[in-house]
Amino acid sequence: MLILLRHGRTGANAGGLLQGRIDPELDQLGVQQAAAAAAVIGKVDRVIASPLVRAQQTADALGQPVETDERFIELDYGDWEARPVKDLPAETWATWRSDLDFRPPGGETLNELGERVRAGLVDLAADAVLNNIVVVSHVSPIKASVAWALGASDQMTWRLFLGQASICRIATTLDSARLIEFNVTSHLEGLAG
Repeated sequence: MLILLRHGRTGANAGGLLQGRIDPELDQLGVQQAAAAAAVIGKVDRVIASPLVRAQQTADALGQPVETDERFIELDYGDWEARPVKDLPAETWATWRSDLDFRPPGGETLNELGERVRAGLVDLAADAVLNNIVVVSHVSPIKASVAWALGASDQMTWRLFLGQASICRIATTLDSARLIEFNVTSHLEGLAG
């Protein structure tokens, strides 16, 4: 089973900023979210995380050795890093949503992100048939993972919502993948935020 865990909240999340490759730590709520997710997930066979601090801190909450895999790093927003989401004009969002090859200035396209994430998932799929593998990542790579499991275009990722410290599960066989759970956040109930 592939268990996809989005990192806990950061100050940039709370501030509504695009935080692709900027590297803030989890805030106090994010630390609580990571601990709550770890308690629900329990012991697994492998833990893999994006190299960014927020993903590494979330992975560390699982209390097991963490492997780092660059393929699960967040989308590169280029010149838009640390910008408020609300500052991007509506026409920019419309263009971005309609074109998987749209590139933020100095950044990465959704097609490029999808290709690297799918390569990472293909490398893990056979091992995940018999083992539970947690991948701690970010909103865009996890949405691309869901598209991969469903055999769908990365275009669908614009129609998905993924909460902080949410859990998705993808079952793999030797020749396919199936989405079992998406955006599970019940473990976060009662956390102050």
